[in-house]
Amino acid sequence: MIRVAQPLDAGAVGRILSEFIDTTDWMPRLHSRAEDISFAGTMIDRGWVRVFEEDAILGFIAQSDDEVCALYVACAARGQGVGTALLNDAKQLRQSLKLWTFQLNLQAQKFYLRQGFQEVSRTDGTRNEESLPDIKYLWTA
Repeated sequence: MIRVAQPLDAGAVGRILSEFIDTTDWMPRLHSRAEDISFAGTMIDRGWVRVFEEDAILGFIAQSDDEVCALYVACAARGQGVGTALLNDAKQLRQSLKLWTFQLNLQAQKFYLRQGFQEVSRTDGTRNEESLPDIKYLWTA
């Protein structure tokens, strides 16, 4: 089930974000796990977050207007359609979506291309907090 995230979901959403950072060797840890939960709470308070839940929260998407700010799936639920379901839900609400992913995130690049996104541009990473080169993608209905 996909639903709007509630304030009490911040812990689960923050844990999924932290799990990605902790299990991705090229991803720098810039914030504590408590800060990840706080950041999740801020996104939820802004009304950006929708979660995929089956007994527990398995993934989330954070979206501000037509920009997908975050899309993460718990390690145990990857490859089971959670990310696709969250992205399809977002596509139903917009005529176009844009997002960024890191150039080192090859799995995400393949995923977004399969979902109909087109690469728009690449950067050297000087404008993101992690200082990692990234790619901008665009999807249109």
